[in-house]
Formats: sequence, structure tokens, C-alpha cells
Amino acid sequence: MAAHSQYEELARQLSAIGAVKREMGRMLPQECPPASAGVLTLLDRHGEMRMSQLAELLAIDMSVTSRHVAHAAERGWIERKPDPVDKRSRLLRLTPSGTALLEELAERYTATLARYLNDWSDADVGHLVELLARLRTSFGDCRTRAHHDSTTRTPAG
Repeated sequence: MAAHSQYEELARQLSAIGAVKREMGRMLPQECPPASAGVLTLLDRHGEMRMSQLAELLAIDMSVTSRHVAHAAERGWIERKPDPVDKRSRLLRLTPSGTALLEELAERYTATLARYLNDWSDADVGHLVELLARLRTSFGDCRTRAHHDSTTRTPAG
């Protein structure tokens, strides 16, 4: 097990990752904020889904998800169609325009990472990828864990 001071430093480094995320967000087209890119990415990864499922995957409130979806739909990146099982619900899916935008974003992200990490070896980049994947696996589904932790916590802590 790592020393307490290592966990403190890890916490500081993870907190500072916000600056990296903000820089990566700057390379997005102005009409595509990071939240819209997230919506498109999830629809690409998981396929057609209801708004409620998207809100759960994003781990945000339904009203916020609705605003993100409206933004993407207004630009033609996603479409909303009636759910054949429940006509009151809508299914969201990527449009060809949304898929093309995701491809452009992937190219921009890759180019940005290559520019900032140009002095890193392939082995270093590979090691970072492995460690970040391992970190995400260790945390599992944070939404489920957060709900579980809040329901099992005692008043004292």
C-alpha cells in the first residue's frame, strides 16, 4: 500500500488535471462545448437511448441533460424520435453530421495530445494509458458507489 503522502500528492495531481481538461476543451469548435461532445461520445459508444439513460450515464440531472440534448439536436448532431415501445418517450441517436463531428473531434484530440506529449516515449504514453484505465477500474461506477456510500454511512461518518 502506498504511503499517505503519496495519496496526498496523487490527490493534488488529480485536482490539477482540470487544467489539462480545460486545455483539451479549448480545441473544440466554439459551437461544440465539452458537454455536447460528451453527449455525442456516449451515443456513439452505447447507441440509441432514452434521455433518462443518457442522464444516468452523464451522472447529471435530467434538466441539464435536456439542455445538452437540445443544443446538439438544434445543430443536427443528434435526432430525437418516438420510442416504439413508449410513444411518450424519445430515443436519441447520432446523425451522420454528429458522427462526422465526432471524427473531427477525435482528430483534434489526438493532434493536441501528440503536440503536448511529443517529448514522451511511446512506452511512457502506453504506461499512462494503462494506469489511467486501472484507476478508472479501481473506482468502478462512481455513481452507484456514491449512492451506496450515502445510504450506508452512519451519522458520525
